[in-house]
This record gives sequence, C-alpha cells and structure tokens, in this order.
Amino acid sequence: MENTDDVVSALSHVRWIGGGSGAAKSVIAGALAEMHGATLYDTDAAMRDHAARSTPDRHPRLAAFMAMSMDDRWVQRRPQEMLETFLWFAGEGFEFIVADLLDLPRDRPIVVDGFRLLPRRVAPFLRDRRQAIWLLPTPAFWDQAFDARGATWSIPNRTGDPERALSNLLERDAPFTERLRRDTFALGLAMLQVDGTLPEEVLLQAVSDHLFE
Repeated sequence: MENTDDVVSALSHVRWIGGGSGAAKSVIAGALAEMHGATLYDTDAAMRDHAARSTPDRHPRLAAFMAMSMDDRWVQRRPQEMLETFLWFAGEGFEFIVADLLDLPRDRPIVVDGFRLLPRRVAPFLRDRRQAIWLLPTPAFWDQAFDARGATWSIPNRTGDPERALSNLLERDAPFTERLRRDTFALGLAMLQVDGTLPEEVLLQAVSDHLFE
C-alpha cells in the first residue's frame, strides 16, 4: 500500500473538477479531456460500483440510505436532514475514487469530475493547488440549469410525490453549494462562479488555463 507522499506523487497528473449541481462540470470535464488527450473519470458513473464495494461498518450512512424507501429518502425527510446524512456529501466512499485513479494508466492526464470531490477530501492529494477547481453555480443560474434538465426528474419520478421530492432535492443542494464555497475559500483552493454570463467556451478556457497551464 502506497504511503501518502507516494499517492500524492502518483496522482500528480490528475486534474480535479468539483462543484455544485447544475454547474456544467461534466460538460467542461469532457471537453477538457478531449482538448488535452486526457482520460475522463466520472465519479457519478462510479457510484453504483462504489456502493457495491462498501461495508456497513465503514460506510454507515450508505447502509442507512440503502435501507430506506424512495419516499423515505426524498419525500419524508427535511432538506437539511437530507444534506447532513447524505453519504456522498459526507465523503463516504471517497477512498474508492482514489483507488480507481491509482489503477488507471499514468501515461496521460486524468480529468476527474463530480459533486463527490469535496475540497477537504481532495486537498490532501494535491501536489499543486492548480490541479483542482470547483465550479459553483449562483442560485439564479442553478434554477435555470435545473429547469432545463429533464434528468432532474429521474429521482423524483420514482417517488410518490415527485414535486415534493424535487423541491427537497433543490433545497438540499443550495446549502451544499454554499458549503463548498466556504471550504474552498478556507483551504485556499480555486473556485469559479458560474452565473451564466460567460459563454461556455470562455468558461472552458478559464478552467483549462487554471488546470493545464
């Protein structure tokens, strides 16, 4: 097992893009991977595999979450409770992300994105702080982004009260984004406000300049 210094060195070719929901992280990450000939690693896509690799003793929030019905998860609980107990927001399973990245070939950069990239979890693995950036949507942009995303309803539509579930999800994610803002600032990490005023290609170039120059 590699020690911390070895892991930091082994991940020096990784570029991390975290942020709030609706901030175009995946779009930017995919474009960056293409621009720089990098491998793309989507932490959202890995969630099911990581859940299967978890154990109740090491990942108690996941065990509790899996025992709930869809209505228990998304309809019956208050948004603040959802925020405080959601396993990925608490960093459970982050070690699986690191393990996956260490298993990938190291002959090219890796662009990794997702809301699971919490500043306090990522920071210990950075050799250079320019390896990471967080995209933080403003409330107005966030509302517009979710209005335009049909996939937003994929979870609520599996509950008995889709409108209530969606409202809870959106209300839960607002303080999560604010928490990311505070944590990136406290750790001296880079953040970029996404408010819809920058064309996508300008936003892409700004992220590219930070991560790859």
